[in-house]
Amino acid sequence: MLGPYGFGLIDMHLASPVLRALAILGLALVLFSDAVTVNVRELRDRRQLVWMVLGPGTLLPAALIALAAFWVLDLSAAAAAILGAALASTDPVLLRSVLRSPSLPTPSRVALRIESGMNDALLVPIVILAALALREAAPLSGREIGRNLVGLFVLGPALGAIVGWAGITMLASVRSRVGVRRDYESLYALGLGFAAYAAAEAVGGSGFLAAFAAGLAIAALDVELCDCFLEYGEATSEMLLLLTFVAFGASLIWTGLSIVDWRLLVFTPIALLARTAVLYPVLTHVGVRGQDRKYIALFGPRGLSSLLLALLPVFAGVPGASRLFSITSFVVLVSLAAHGGIIGYYLRSKGAPRQPRQAPRVVEPSEAKLEQPEPENEHIITQAEVLELQRHREPVIFIDARAPRSFEADNRRIRGALRIQPDDPVRMATDLRLSNQATLVVYCA
Repeated sequence: MLGPYGFGLIDMHLASPVLRALAILGLALVLFSDAVTVNVRELRDRRQLVWMVLGPGTLLPAALIALAAFWVLDLSAAAAAILGAALASTDPVLLRSVLRSPSLPTPSRVALRIESGMNDALLVPIVILAALALREAAPLSGREIGRNLVGLFVLGPALGAIVGWAGITMLASVRSRVGVRRDYESLYALGLGFAAYAAAEAVGGSGFLAAFAAGLAIAALDVELCDCFLEYGEATSEMLLLLTFVAFGASLIWTGLSIVDWRLLVFTPIALLARTAVLYPVLTHVGVRGQDRKYIALFGPRGLSSLLLALLPVFAGVPGASRLFSITSFVVLVSLAAHGGIIGYYLRSKGAPRQPRQAPRVVEPSEAKLEQPEPENEHIITQAEVLELQRHREPVIFIDARAPRSFEADNRRIRGALRIQPDDPVRMATDLRLSNQATLVVYCA
């Protein structure tokens, strides 16, 4: 309605600097925020499933789509590789409603979250290398190929990991000494993602892979982070993606309808079914069967991530890149109808009515049965020591300092425990006028 086919208020072109900024910032921030939320322990526990989903489950569909583009659409090998990589990307934005559905089985949720959050890291290098091969300048020499490979797979990820490690280490150090306000810690998350991107681009590396590596390094360090660190980054990336949706929906995505012919009509179902055809047998090898296999194989929408990947060669000035974008746009439109219908049907049939919030379940300290760490210093107190203090009628005050996300997810409360937000404990403790003579027992998990 806003675009040239409606009221004509927005008419954005592929060469628009606004589109370029939105696309680059959005893709970099999505890669960073998706990597930060990766559960490293979950990856380790399900490493065989991860390998199958990110290895054969991502690269084989990309290869099949590329072969179909080469034979059916009569594209060059490099152009077909770009199209195969772009259309092998499972869109995380369109999957969010499914991943948040409580009826989705855990194996399906884990596999889809890993695929949608991490497969772009495998596909971005394919797009960049193929775009370099299509440039109008002289063919790449062996030295140039080596330099680009080092920048893509070594320099960019290494700088990103260093930025992530150094940034989160400094944050933890400053926070432990003087504290950090929530709003500044929120902005700090964006700063780390963009700093990693800029550092890699400045030396010829891949900023996208650097942003992903920075997020993965933060996830691997497993530092206790304020919930605002994650939520603000996700909210900002989603805002950029929604603005990009507006830019595409106004005019750009409809260019896919202008190139429809019999070749594209033959190619489109191949591009959409390649992932399902590969994942069905692949998942069987890791013991995923029944409904889990069906959900994982069917929930593979092509959306904004495919369009963003197809834009990279356009921004690089690759000849014929606009046609590749138009082909991607048409496949995405069909996917929105097909996969969107599947997702909508699933949510409608499986979605249970929202249950009313349960009242907190109050437990006595002796019944809490929390995991007890081995005491490393005098500041850690065990459950047995707490009970011993209570037997001698010593004043003990329990402090519930869990992060809001953990607090909302668990309705257990120790009887008499006081709630203190972990990001501003001194002010809240002062307001509560806690006794200086009591033993404060703080728990956060």
